[in-house]
Amino acid sequence: MAIEFSAIAPPAYLEAFVGQDPARVHHVAAQHVLSNETYRDFFRRETERGAEIIVDNGVFDLGHALPAADLVKAGHAVKAREIILPDVMRDGPATLKASERAAREIRDLAGADFRLCAVLHAADDEEWKRTYDALVSNSEIGAIALPASRRPAPEDQLCRTRWAATRYLEERGLVEDRIVYRLLGLGRTGHLELVGQREHEWIASVDGAAPVILGAMGIALLPDGPYEKPSTPRIEHLDPIPEDRFDLIRRNIAVVRHAAGSDVQIAQARS
Repeated sequence: MAIEFSAIAPPAYLEAFVGQDPARVHHVAAQHVLSNETYRDFFRRETERGAEIIVDNGVFDLGHALPAADLVKAGHAVKAREIILPDVMRDGPATLKASERAAREIRDLAGADFRLCAVLHAADDEEWKRTYDALVSNSEIGAIALPASRRPAPEDQLCRTRWAATRYLEERGLVEDRIVYRLLGLGRTGHLELVGQREHEWIASVDGAAPVILGAMGIALLPDGPYEKPSTPRIEHLDPIPEDRFDLIRRNIAVVRHAAGSDVQIAQARS
């Protein structure tokens, strides 16, 4: 089973690294849609080529989520299928509150134009279970995103170890057919996690900037590992990327897609 991978790159490098052949799934930053015409036009074209566009709320990059009205405006601008609702890192109750409020506001503004995706955050495993139950019980929620495991944690800790969380849902029959499940970001084991996550046929997509960032730094992703990620700059601080690193970045993206079982290629690389 394949997990579709959405590569994240600075707006100036969308044509070089982000275009998909065939176009499948893109995770898109709402703030760039609203502020950058080139970015907006690129993803609108990807929509027309058949891609499913998921608009992210901006909290990871900005430190706060954009208001519902801005998320709706961004979603309509690129003809998105889905909006990721506001979330609060490692706080289940706060995430539920923010998601429910935004869901009501988005429905008031846009009706059923978008599938709504909630992010599953929690401070501990009991909170994780309660938060998951609340999300799947909410008829407004059509997708759930599991954030990346970024710090060393016990292998069986649901709130910190994503492969433990997906295994828990599978083994206990808790996967809901009506819900689309996504992975947010590549975690501490990078693309290597995806090889195991492919066993779960219900995981639809994952996004990540790591292959672009590491490639820009001259670091190759190895298909069989090990995966070692040094301290890296944020994606928006990469520009300009030397052209002699482009091929390495493309190879890194191909390594991630191979691990995910995806047959998508970079559209630019085939032109």
